[in-house]
Amino acid sequence: MARQKGIIKLKGTIGDITFYKTSQDGHLAREKGGVDASRIKSDPAFQRTRENGSEFGRAGKAGKMLRTALRGVLINSADGRMVSRLTQQMVKVIQADLINERGLRNVIDGEAELLLGFEFNIRGKLGTSLYAPFVGAIDRPTGNITVDLASFIPLNMIAAPSGTTHFKIVSAGAEVDFEAETFVVSTSETAILPWDSTPTVAISQVNAVTPASTKPLFLALGIEFYQQVNGQMYSLKNGAFNPLALVKVSGL
Repeated sequence: MARQKGIIKLKGTIGDITFYKTSQDGHLAREKGGVDASRIKSDPAFQRTRENGSEFGRAGKAGKMLRTALRGVLINSADGRMVSRLTQQMVKVIQADLINERGLRNVIDGEAELLLGFEFNIRGKLGTSLYAPFVGAIDRPTGNITVDLASFIPLNMIAAPSGTTHFKIVSAGAEVDFEAETFVVSTSETAILPWDSTPTVAISQVNAVTPASTKPLFLALGIEFYQQVNGQMYSLKNGAFNPLALVKVSGL
């Protein structure tokens, strides 16, 4: 892969060189090549390639399921490479499956806990934005996925981007059935609070899913930043620096 330079940018194929544009890296060029698709599908020499492809596709589908389940809080808190980063992490989850054969491994029999700590927005990570202590919990018998924060001073305990005047704490509890491709999700949020030296009240959020669920459960916690202008609240820079992370995971 090579980056195109110069005034004129090309798209299409000339000889063995393909020219194209990506949203992240701009205009690129690469040499045509590769093995015929029909050979990959049938040649015994490409058995490992087929197995890897199957599991990678399964990881991509699982990542999409999780993103869809968390869309209510994720829509304002994601970077441009989040999808690929999540897929890569899902591949690790699947590869941790010690039950099924290679090529048949899946999320359910893997280690969903490997997703713990995943940051959905590398431009604004929860780990470097929220310093107030919090306690997250997943109670399978009741189906309650909770997060609690004691009173804290926002200026001291939240590292906010330039221009911030207000913020709110958001969370989501999700129950995801990766096999049936269904989910149950519940979300919570505080009021929009001033980012100043006034202590907050204690924050307690309860996100209820199915009691006694046997599916993987997730707790996502995040912050949304705002700027007040003439009495109106505006999402700061369209949420570019809003952090959101998985702070509790129970794969069962």
